[in-house]
Amino acid sequence: MRFDIVTIFPAFFAGPLDYGIVRRAREAELVRIAMHDLRDFTHDRHRSVDDRPFGGGEGMVLKPEPLFEAVESIVGDWHAGTNKSAGRDAGGTKSAADASVAIVLLSASGKLFRQANARRLASLDRVVLLCGRYEGVDERVAEHLATEELSIGDFVLSGGELAAALVLDAVTRLLPGALGNEDSAIHESFSPESERKTEESSAARESAAPTRPANASSAGESLLLDYPHYTRPAEFRGWTVPEILIGGNHQEIRRWRRRMALEKTRRNRPDLLAPLD
Repeated sequence: MRFDIVTIFPAFFAGPLDYGIVRRAREAELVRIAMHDLRDFTHDRHRSVDDRPFGGGEGMVLKPEPLFEAVESIVGDWHAGTNKSAGRDAGGTKSAADASVAIVLLSASGKLFRQANARRLASLDRVVLLCGRYEGVDERVAEHLATEELSIGDFVLSGGELAAALVLDAVTRLLPGALGNEDSAIHESFSPESERKTEESSAARESAAPTRPANASSAGESLLLDYPHYTRPAEFRGWTVPEILIGGNHQEIRRWRRRMALEKTRRNRPDLLAPLD
């Protein structure tokens, strides 16, 4: 799989991409990551990538020309902006001639990035990440260039670089071979409920809550957080590991983990369970 990152700060990614799973995936050639300096696609002596907004207002807006040129130089003119056969799919996302490529604009105005998005992007051959800056990006980029516009949360960042690094990490760890233990991507927060169904079916039947929240995706995305984890020592400063985890009864352990996942979700992210109320 290949990632292309379009940014005015290519050096920003020197740190995030050189550690952990992303680094191992690069070394194993499971993923290729290319940086593209947006200023390389400008044609004035100041290498300007932004301008004042029409209609007045604060701040500067990234211009469409450099972003269009950057993407066209990376993947050609297949994208929604120049391919007349491209339109919007049933979910409202622009579809492109090459369905194995996604052009993602990182923006506070985008749809919320979730684990389901990460799984979908991980199934593609190529993802281009466009890092916004300043007051925003010319809307024609979102309308005619990007195949989707994503936000990592209900807050505003100074630029899309941090968001791009998070998306890249979330997608990379889902690639086959990226994790030392493939089950790590299954038994964790927001993992697909269909993956857990076999071993947790008995626990789910006993739970007071439904097995899948009403706002879960049609693909069966579980919106539960992960259950609590413990390791040695069994006692630390008077706090002990729950006895059930030491007893060796795996069926009871699965039930306990299910209950704890529900409790932790209610405590830390009740919004994920709100549709059940």
